[in-house]
Amino acid sequence: MFSSRPASVSNRLMVVLLGLGTLAHFTQGHTQEGSPSADAPATTAPDKATIDTASTRGEAAASSTAAPANPAPSSAAPNLPANVGPRPAADKVVADVTTGVEVGESPPATPAIPDPLLAPLEEPPVPTDLVSGGIEPTPTESVVVNLINRLVERGVLTQGDAAELVSQAQRDAAVATQNASAAALVAADAAMASEEDIVVTHIPDSVKDRLREEIREEIVADLPPPTHFIYSDDYPENGKEAVVGELEEIPSWVRNIRVFGDFRVRYDTTLFPDGNDATGSFPNFNRINSGAPFDVAGFEFSPQLNVDETRQRFRLRARAGFHADIGDGFTIGFRGATGNDNSPVSTNQTLGANFQKYAIWADQAFVRWDGVVGSAVASISAGRFENPFFRTSDIIWDTDVVFDGFTFKATPDVSENLRPFLTAGVFPLFNTGFNFPNNQPDKFKSTDRYLYGAQGGIDFDATREIGVKFAIGYLDFDDIEGRLSDPFVPLSPNDAGSTDDLRPPFAQKGNTYMALRNITPDALNNFGTTDQYQYFGLASAFEVLTYTGRIDLNHWEPFQISLLGEYAMNLGFDESEIAQEALNNRGPVPAPGVPGQYEGGNVAWNAGVQFGKPVLDKRWDMNTVLGYRYIESDAVVDAFNDSDFGLGGTNMEGFSISTKIALTSNTNFQIEWMSANEIAGPPLQTDFFTFDFNASF
Repeated sequence: MFSSRPASVSNRLMVVLLGLGTLAHFTQGHTQEGSPSADAPATTAPDKATIDTASTRGEAAASSTAAPANPAPSSAAPNLPANVGPRPAADKVVADVTTGVEVGESPPATPAIPDPLLAPLEEPPVPTDLVSGGIEPTPTESVVVNLINRLVERGVLTQGDAAELVSQAQRDAAVATQNASAAALVAADAAMASEEDIVVTHIPDSVKDRLREEIREEIVADLPPPTHFIYSDDYPENGKEAVVGELEEIPSWVRNIRVFGDFRVRYDTTLFPDGNDATGSFPNFNRINSGAPFDVAGFEFSPQLNVDETRQRFRLRARAGFHADIGDGFTIGFRGATGNDNSPVSTNQTLGANFQKYAIWADQAFVRWDGVVGSAVASISAGRFENPFFRTSDIIWDTDVVFDGFTFKATPDVSENLRPFLTAGVFPLFNTGFNFPNNQPDKFKSTDRYLYGAQGGIDFDATREIGVKFAIGYLDFDDIEGRLSDPFVPLSPNDAGSTDDLRPPFAQKGNTYMALRNITPDALNNFGTTDQYQYFGLASAFEVLTYTGRIDLNHWEPFQISLLGEYAMNLGFDESEIAQEALNNRGPVPAPGVPGQYEGGNVAWNAGVQFGKPVLDKRWDMNTVLGYRYIESDAVVDAFNDSDFGLGGTNMEGFSISTKIALTSNTNFQIEWMSANEIAGPPLQTDFFTFDFNASF
């Protein structure tokens, strides 16, 4: 008998645990010696715990139990602690230790047994009917329950402590049952497996997630503080300083910058078959117009193009830049690129300059706004930016051409399968020198030139496997053609004519040319036989109508076959006027001093097919392009179209084939062969072979 209650719940629980351990040891030994409980049949009912009900249960609880009710004493039991007074009488209720269901009540329906490996462990009900202090409990077949009832009776445990112990015992029993079921399932799976089978025990996702998180936390906790390397002037040897710990948060303007670039190494060779006219029939008009005027009455050949000697070159191209999102739909961009010169159609740098350094040019610099206008997605760009027009070949625009000026693009929201688009812009081509001419006090009028361009089209899905894109465009090269100057007598190469600025700032070859200076025969130039310093301009106006189309066939995904087509016609071409002043693109000379017939034209077209992977995203992905192009002399401006086919320009026809093979998602190599023949004028054939290695980031 205890004379008083322990000072705390923890002390009481300690006493209970010691008692339970001793009693369990004694019971186990007694059973092993042959106690009646050891011979009990397997069908013995589950253990019962006699639990006193509260007085509020009354007679209803008493009538629901099979155990007889013991009369309550009229006064406090002599063996109770002093601080425990008499307790009201209460009936005894026999409850199943495992389920807590009172005997006499209908047990609940047994639910379907869940998979012990997947089902979460349910929280068992907490017993609420506990024996009241001073009430003699009804003995049960469970030693543990009897002990708990006696401890409650003697005041060692409160009703709450007893309920907690019973609830904990029920949870432990449920866990043990679940573990046993899981082990049985694993053993059954292993028993059914053959020697060749690999047995993999299922682990629930919740367990995987918990284990993954615990492992990650352990690894992170064991890691040393992060070490960063920053650029520092204090370390001139390597320019970097090691910093242990976390760096400051990256500014938002840095996170909004996307850096990109590409690199290409090329080997190319140019072959000229026998039969080309190498007698001085191919003047280099670009070279003449880029320097001092040429004296056509002199005794020297004008600068000439190579048409007979094979050339081999190693070349590289490097481009890098960034796009920065500055908020509210605005983006600024910049890209630098290599190049032998400021040519608009090439960023190739030929290697072999005695190890001299190479120049980097400002290739792009723009600001762009992207947003929504009405129901259309729109963008407006200003500065120097990539080609805004849809194209499928290089007969009009080389891939390296970058536009100066302003452009507007819009894509109205029509439907998911039909996407119309519109592009329009104004692009300055030439701005008159502010002090032109430099050596005269009386300046000439401006001869600024602009390109006005527009293109509209549709991009639609004819079927799930067929995509079609088609566009019509118009390009007006305003004031690009040459005109005769005011009559004058140049006394030196430095004397300027009023239309000198109409000569093309850059040209390749193929367009028809005319003389720009109207030089008056005079005694000072020996009546036109000396000092005939001349520049040359384009003989034709250029107002180009374009049709561009592409059909993608995806029946063999991931492979794609694309049919490519482009057509251009120069509506500004006037053959009769051009024939009167054309200096080139003429047929054979019929007689000395009589020019040959003019053979120039105004139509260009390209037809091609591409097959293979449209995007090379893994090793050995490849695609091949076959094409044939026909470009008459004045169909397009020769300054801006492909610089590789026939070494650039117009007045050529021929085929090309190229194959590109990926080495990684960011590297590939390409082999290409082009063969071009001149259409009008003296015979000229050019074969061009390239091998490229490309890398990008």
